[in-house]
Amino acid sequence: MTVKLRNRLLQARHLLTLRLLSYCMLMAGDAKLRTYIDAIPFTHSICDNMAPSVSELQQPADINNNVVSELKKELKKGPSYPFYYPYFDVDEKFPPTEIFEFTDPGTRADPAKPNLLTPKTTTHNISPYIGTEITGVQISQLSPAGLDELALYTAERKVLVFRDQDFKDLGPERQIEIARHFGPIQKHPTSGNAKGYPEFHVVYRDADHDRFREYLGDDRINRTSWHSDVPESGLGGDTLFLSQVEAYKRLSPEFQKRLEGLRAVHSAVEQAEFSRKRGGPVRREPVETEHPVVRIHPVTGEKALYVNPGFTRRIVGFKKEESEYLLKFLYDHIAKGADFQIRATYKPGTVVVWDNRVTVHSATGDFDKSVRRHAVRLTPQAEVPIAG
Repeated sequence: MTVKLRNRLLQARHLLTLRLLSYCMLMAGDAKLRTYIDAIPFTHSICDNMAPSVSELQQPADINNNVVSELKKELKKGPSYPFYYPYFDVDEKFPPTEIFEFTDPGTRADPAKPNLLTPKTTTHNISPYIGTEITGVQISQLSPAGLDELALYTAERKVLVFRDQDFKDLGPERQIEIARHFGPIQKHPTSGNAKGYPEFHVVYRDADHDRFREYLGDDRINRTSWHSDVPESGLGGDTLFLSQVEAYKRLSPEFQKRLEGLRAVHSAVEQAEFSRKRGGPVRREPVETEHPVVRIHPVTGEKALYVNPGFTRRIVGFKKEESEYLLKFLYDHIAKGADFQIRATYKPGTVVVWDNRVTVHSATGDFDKSVRRHAVRLTPQAEVPIAG
């Protein structure tokens, strides 16, 4: 193996993504692993990137086919972080999710954010509407007051991209401890988890295992799938994020009035049935729930669309054709909103934090199928959506 190739392999360390219900932490460190902590009912998400993926290294300008072949052979040795390899136990069962009283940590924060935005902190807004890149602060070293400020800043900017983080090296107990600051952790009903730590949701894809591709099918022109509760990212595969606040603001005042007061059915049934059909676990029976089409953020007071093609099924009280027509318009509006979306890119030590209540996101499957994608997420829960 050449010195150049060896150095590249050493760089391709591991990617861990932690997604919180209100916050999502994504940690990346090796092309061989990504872990997520997801933010389903909560406000934000934090993602930490541990290292460049092989896709990022496979630039035609400086890597020839022989080197690519050697890299793929290295990947066949298995993930760099086997602890986070997906574990499936069909006998594992969870009780129904319970509603609880919730106070967003952002409501406790000092608006000046002195613990988060110190003199050493540098920020750069990626877009006027969504996304800020941050350097000079370690999430792992934030005090409870600092984590509250993180909640507030994420609510304000929707997506935060932290660089040079040590989150991937903290170990599962400490990662879970930080996630729990934002709410009790939701255990995913069908995905792989870390053995002994069902709090983790593991996303794993390689040449022989690709549940994401199986779920979407092979008869699609592209695999962009906007949603607000099951995040993915990858190499080549940046993560797309879109502001549902700005999506709502772009609508005319009269159209906004038509949406306010409407409710839509969100369903996890298809996800559960997909797992059952392939012999996977269904740890908690799926439910269909009504949520407002427009929701209010409890910290900022902003209104946001709360529909997505991944889980929203129909508008309550509308006939089938009426519901399909309205949802198709909203989905097209979201998908075409290039001027209020961003791409989150990953390099060693990146952590992405996003507010899952007022954003949608999608993986971009633009990487070679032979490249391993490995991610884990933790999902703290938050409030029941508040109608706008």
